[in-house]
Amino acid sequence: MIVNRIDKIFITSCKPGQKKWQIFRLPNMILMAPFSKNPGYFARVLASWHRERNRRELPWKGEKDPYKIWLSEIILQQTRVEQGLNYYLSFVKTFPDVHKLASAPDKKVFKLWEGLGYYSRCRNLLASARYISSELKGEFPNTYDNIKTLKGVGPYTAAAISSFAFNLPHAVVDGNVFRVLARIFGINIPTDTTEGKKIFTELANKLLDKHQPGLHNQAIMDFGATVCKPLPLCDECVFKKNCFAYLNNKTDQFPVKEKKITIKKRWFYYLVMQHDDKIAIRQRTGKDIWQQLYEFPMVETGKEQTAESILSAAEKDALLKRKRYKFISISPVYKQQLSHQLIMAQFIQVRFSGQTDLNGRGHWVTKIQMNKYPFPKLINQFKGESMP
Repeated sequence: MIVNRIDKIFITSCKPGQKKWQIFRLPNMILMAPFSKNPGYFARVLASWHRERNRRELPWKGEKDPYKIWLSEIILQQTRVEQGLNYYLSFVKTFPDVHKLASAPDKKVFKLWEGLGYYSRCRNLLASARYISSELKGEFPNTYDNIKTLKGVGPYTAAAISSFAFNLPHAVVDGNVFRVLARIFGINIPTDTTEGKKIFTELANKLLDKHQPGLHNQAIMDFGATVCKPLPLCDECVFKKNCFAYLNNKTDQFPVKEKKITIKKRWFYYLVMQHDDKIAIRQRTGKDIWQQLYEFPMVETGKEQTAESILSAAEKDALLKRKRYKFISISPVYKQQLSHQLIMAQFIQVRFSGQTDLNGRGHWVTKIQMNKYPFPKLINQFKGESMP
């Protein structure tokens, strides 16, 4: 089924004496929710809940500085609020305006981002900050279309920034909004399809309070995060008498997703090469996970291997020189789950009697110096638990 647009909204009655139903008629589909008022009813009920019952306090709520709003939205992409909160506070403190962020060295910014994951966001953050600082003279774009041209900013983020900072009438549609709308209106179109994203966006914009779009957007996101959660608190829901999923005992069936994620397993064998108080590290420069972060020299395989086979492979690849090192130990397996990958890693510690040429495949640093470099979460875990 392909849904192109919402044709119109009107009120009708199902049966004599029953509540009126608000009907959203779309090509090949009708969405119904038993509202007793008019198309503005949803926005008014949501606004009342937000004003009287929403207790979700966050430092960026009510913020009007587009730089800080943009910063919070980029940090919260694919990240829980609880995880992103301290990162936001650290970034605002360290880089209070876009010029400070734009002029910062990459390594410093990535170190501050360390552990947050999805590092392409950090690269995009830096690129956009430098564009705003130099090309736009520090003036943040103030229209939806211009905001959307920034690297790392899609329709959702552009809608959030334009509504929160400039009170422009663009509805946000994130995971929380998908869930709220899918349940209330009983929408079984998968949210991870092109037509699904389009229909949810059009519906969200139809329901949007055009006079207070920022407050409305914040309210519906907060409602999805605190009440209409994956395991919903239906007893606290102001829409429960009008919610398709609740009335039909189907809250666990909405929203619908079509795609199943295929997880790729990768084995990383890190060579922790040491001499005296120095350790060999290198930067990841290829277009792969953790780009621009640092790591120990590494051998990747498609399946689990022994330490002996990894050391032999490292010798053939000129990472190690035969008889110039001593094998110390191999760590237990460390795991890190990414969105589409599972990284299985082991750390093989070897020691040299003197400094060895790394043939341009890394450089030597002291343990104190190493603390200034950004590493993936998995390596930081090893450093904290097993580094001698």
